[in-house]
Amino acid sequence: MQVLEKTTVLSNRIINLAESATLKMAALARQLKQQGKDVINLSIGEPDFGTPEHIKEAAIQAIKEGHSHYTPVPGYLDLRQAIVQKLKRDNNLDYTPNQIIVSTGAKQSLANVILSTVNPGEEVIMPIPYWVSYAAQVELAEGVLIEVPTSLENKFKITPEDLEAAITSKTKLFVFSSPCNPTGSLYTKEELRALAEVFARHEQVYIISDEIYEHITFEGKHESIAQFDFIKDRVVVVNGLSKGFAMTGWRLGYIAAPLEIAKACDKMQGQFTSGTCAITQRAAIAALTGTLEPTYAMREQFKQRRKLVLDLLNDIQGVQTYTPNGAFYVFPDVSYYLGKSDGNTTIKNVDDLCIYLLNDCHVSVVTGAAFGNDQCIRLSYAASSEQLIEALRRIKESLAKLS
Repeated sequence: MQVLEKTTVLSNRIINLAESATLKMAALARQLKQQGKDVINLSIGEPDFGTPEHIKEAAIQAIKEGHSHYTPVPGYLDLRQAIVQKLKRDNNLDYTPNQIIVSTGAKQSLANVILSTVNPGEEVIMPIPYWVSYAAQVELAEGVLIEVPTSLENKFKITPEDLEAAITSKTKLFVFSSPCNPTGSLYTKEELRALAEVFARHEQVYIISDEIYEHITFEGKHESIAQFDFIKDRVVVVNGLSKGFAMTGWRLGYIAAPLEIAKACDKMQGQFTSGTCAITQRAAIAALTGTLEPTYAMREQFKQRRKLVLDLLNDIQGVQTYTPNGAFYVFPDVSYYLGKSDGNTTIKNVDDLCIYLLNDCHVSVVTGAAFGNDQCIRLSYAASSEQLIEALRRIKESLAKLS
């Protein structure tokens, strides 16, 4: 009797798609917590602060006023006007409301742009390391990811020479973030200008500039590559409220884009989610037009934690660090521990190291391999100082067992 091979209802698209490494580690940490383990989660990119009061009050008022109906696909007009004003105030960038598309988080904003611009076989350049979902979204669009290595010594920033060498006739997009997730690297105006001059020579290349960590910078000033008029018509700025306003669960991101791309994203979003939450949009107006004092206070706390974490990491044998200028991550090189063993577990790669730390000392971090770098791990310092001190104490003890 012939045995038929079992088939699956699932598409190759979803079978081949990698699970988000950050969400995977957060889920594993939750599982251990449910078993009664005292887990410290340094894997998730989420401020541990509450949303500022004036933003919450605006949301409550919106509920009372009956903002409970479908919203326009690109977002309320007055919210898009507020975003235009914010871009002028903070970044000296000129846009019109019809160039703004509001989405359910910056992740959806990125997906809209990538799916609206990349054809199968077209190349998308990304400096390594990059945020995990960039690569997955390019894969969904059937694009070809072109990875450009960077170094810890250069704070993981791409050079104009690196960029020039990576561009081909098939290049469609360049995607990067500044401040960067996972490294915290911040490009200066001069560095961005040098990259912009390369793009100026390659008119087929569009740029996605992820600026979600804009307000979390410690030295220097956030600069947008869209400020250079000679390439602005090929730049898509992506931003949102999650990081700078402690509004991760509210789910609101936006793009400022050339009109053709904005219209395409409007069309794309209209078939997926339509407009994002009405209440969140009303709260977003308060966030973008109100005081930034809570944001600045949060930033100061992150700056203090950065110093704490770097001091503790630098006290661990074999760990190599640098000083990130933004975001709330460190991305240390831990290659010293690859190939070592505690007698039971051998650390073959950084994935193994992360699982080892989770099981041995109950601290959750993220493998650098998920970001394209197989020598590093990512730690978030969006946690209390007490948790950070305890987490690094545990990590140091666990790593000391490896030889």
